[in-house]
Amino acid sequence: MALNVDYVIRETGTNLLRNVGLTVASVLTVAIALILVGTSFVIRTGVDRATTQWQGGIELIIFLEPDVQGPQRDAIRASLDQNPEVKDSTYLDKEGAFEEFKRLFRDSPETIDAVDPDVLPTSFKVVPVNPDAASVTSLVEQYENDAGVREVVSASDTIRTMQRLFGFVSNLCIVVAIAAAVTAIVLIFNTIRIAMFARRREIEVMKLVGATNWFIRVPFMVEGLVQGLVGSAAAVGAIYLGNNLLGDELSKRGVKLLSDFVVPSGDLGGLSIILLLSGVLVAVIFSALAASLYLDV
Repeated sequence: MALNVDYVIRETGTNLLRNVGLTVASVLTVAIALILVGTSFVIRTGVDRATTQWQGGIELIIFLEPDVQGPQRDAIRASLDQNPEVKDSTYLDKEGAFEEFKRLFRDSPETIDAVDPDVLPTSFKVVPVNPDAASVTSLVEQYENDAGVREVVSASDTIRTMQRLFGFVSNLCIVVAIAAAVTAIVLIFNTIRIAMFARRREIEVMKLVGATNWFIRVPFMVEGLVQGLVGSAAAVGAIYLGNNLLGDELSKRGVKLLSDFVVPSGDLGGLSIILLLSGVLVAVIFSALAASLYLDV
């Protein structure tokens, strides 16, 4: 028996309207689960953007003068290599500094185009043996007055606290998202089960006249697809809205430390596609599974 588009649309609409309460609950639960997944991604990406210079245990950055002489630079490198308080140090030349600058301002191409790599300072990124505040302060004092040094910047406790806090929140979002996803799957199962139970007489008649199992399943699978698609779209919209509101709020308050926390729209575009596909695929797969399990009700 061939499928008819009008039949699929009509039966899907009937199923959705027959169980409005469960349909709305399923859509909202799918949306909440995907919002939490998206929020976790936004948090991780935002923290990475806001703390790009401080990845890999770096607690100290020694910025050199633009006209620093080779012997001065070599003296600082030798001092860092021999310092028992320094675990590791990395020299960043002008090309490396420009690459990092492009990462920091990747969502502002006009800023990147306006900067000449030659004006960016070279630097040493330092990982101390002991990252506590006293040890880092001691290293700052050792190098801030050396010849050729323009400025020594250390990672503040605020940055480390922010990384730990947002890391915890991100992981918590994933855990709650998993719970919400399981709830959404259960709701979709129940929605399909109730819809098939309500139409059990029609299903029996359709089988008697030669309808295949796939012919019967498709409207229920489309029902799951609609629930997943609407829930995913709502989640994507909420994430875009939240990201934009956060950007506006940080701009108004002038929070410099978190100025790079807002995720660019380009990064959110890829996330949106993943969330939409995930929501739709999960809903369709489990709708088909439920339709198969309850086909003989």
